[in-house]
Amino acid sequence: MDNRVPPPAGAGGVPSRSGPRPRHRDRHGRGMRGPIAPPQVPLSVSRGEAFTDLVHDSAERLERRWPQLAAVDFVVREVPVARSEAGGALSDPDGLDAFDFDGDSVPLGRYVAAHGDAPDRIVIFRRPVEIRTKGREERALLVHEVVVEQVAELLGLAPESVDPRYGQD
Repeated sequence: MDNRVPPPAGAGGVPSRSGPRPRHRDRHGRGMRGPIAPPQVPLSVSRGEAFTDLVHDSAERLERRWPQLAAVDFVVREVPVARSEAGGALSDPDGLDAFDFDGDSVPLGRYVAAHGDAPDRIVIFRRPVEIRTKGREERALLVHEVVVEQVAELLGLAPESVDPRYGQD
């Protein structure tokens, strides 16, 4: 009779039946860490998402007064792109970001007229707006002013006609 002790499971090239035990960071049975904040709390919303919400809130507010804005696309882009000397945009295939740089200021928004199947679009540039504001309330006011100015250009009206509270703090 052979009294040899069998090697431990998984050692010596012999695979174990249950496989190697996975290593866990959960050494004390508390479970994995969850999110810092629940989804309904503003902390879980990124700055870009919060900015997009401001633009859409402003657009919805104006749409109640001007129903024709329902057909307009409101788009948020990070930054505008200067047109190259050849006439096209450097990295703007759809033409929403490109502008003619005059050297004095960076645009906060832009109206792009409908062409072909594409509807009228109003583009708001997030980074230039964020740089000019200090807090959420100030940012919301500036976003609304930029949206009102672009809608006024679209409708061919003065900004005060589009929103009577334009320019008032």
